[in-house]
Formats: sequence, C-alpha cells, structure tokens
Amino acid sequence: MKKKLRLPIGIENYKDFLNRSYYYVDKTLLIRDLLDKGSKVNLFTRPRRFGKTLALSTIRMLLF
Repeated sequence: MKKKLRLPIGIENYKDFLNRSYYYVDKTLLIRDLLDKGSKVNLFTRPRRFGKTLALSTIRMLLF
C-alpha cells in the first residue's frame, strides 16, 4: 500500500519539501517561464495560504 503524503499546511520554505515527504505540485517550469519573460513587475493575486511565499522561496532556490 502506498504511503499517503502529508499536505504542506503552513510550510513556506522550499527546502522543507526537499527534506520531508509532503504532497507538492512542481511548478518550477512555470516559474522559469515567468523569469525568462523578464517583466519589470509581476503581480501575484491569490488568496491567503495559496502558496505565494512558497513560490518565492522556490524562485530563490532556482536563482541561487
């Protein structure tokens, strides 16, 4: 039987996903497209607890 992955409620750091087994939808290719466009300003309009901080953490991991 497959082990169920936990939901990452309250996890804001991408490194935590690398070290633990949480359910995660990988959107790094979408983030790469966003960075490749080179826009001066990007607006992320999503409700609270929708993963904005985690997306920014992922971008930091990709850049550095």
